[in-house]
Amino acid sequence: MYNKVSREHINYLNKLRRRKKIILITQVAIFVVGLILWELAAQLSLIDTFLTSSPSQIWSTFLRLAREGNLFYHVGISVFENVVGFTAGTLLGVIIAIGLWWSDFAAKVAEPYLVVLNSLPKTALAPIVIIWIGTGYDGIIVTAITVSIVITIMNMYNSFISVDEDKIKLLKTFGASKYQIFKKVVFPHSIPDMISTLKVNIGLSWVGVIVGEFLVSRAGIGWLLVYGSQVFQFDLIMMGIFILAIISVAMYKIVSIIENKFTKWNQ
Repeated sequence: MYNKVSREHINYLNKLRRRKKIILITQVAIFVVGLILWELAAQLSLIDTFLTSSPSQIWSTFLRLAREGNLFYHVGISVFENVVGFTAGTLLGVIIAIGLWWSDFAAKVAEPYLVVLNSLPKTALAPIVIIWIGTGYDGIIVTAITVSIVITIMNMYNSFISVDEDKIKLLKTFGASKYQIFKKVVFPHSIPDMISTLKVNIGLSWVGVIVGEFLVSRAGIGWLLVYGSQVFQFDLIMMGIFILAIISVAMYKIVSIIENKFTKWNQ
């Protein structure tokens, strides 16, 4: 039958799987060796643990806060703020990009404003946003949205207008409407760029959330970092950084799974 896979192709696929495993093992090994060297340097007094902490101290702090229940409360708040800000920023950015693609006049009018907004340091606008919106969760979520929405608009709009003009002309000759052109050609073409934007927005949203929590929050990972710096508990600060890294990696992996599912045709 035609579905039979050749031995060469099977060997090629096995080679790709082995390569992925080797890469993963190497990544984990580098992380583990780094922790071991860090702990040895702390135990041998080669570094000042008051300033750098150590893996064992960070783990002890993690277990203590986990037993008290405070850790999951702070992590839950930050994850909620990030997911809402990340989702809303991405959706609003895509919708606005669609509007700019739909109306060339609107795109030309908005272009200089998008350039200015993209060049501004969004974290510097965080105090103003929080004063306007409020000092609760809303202000932090809107801060996360403002950090990610502009880059989403620019990336997606550039992806929309980069579609092969010949394909669009071909559809127009068959009488396709603008909606049909967008649905059948433009949007499918932009899915890989949308996935890439999602990956970028994960980090940007965390920047907005942490900056917002630095300024006004009384709970969350950002608050833990601020509190740790105020009382000079660097093990608490390092633990918060590790938790942020783990959550960010988990969110990145989720987006990668979505990418593998929806972009196989592109690969």
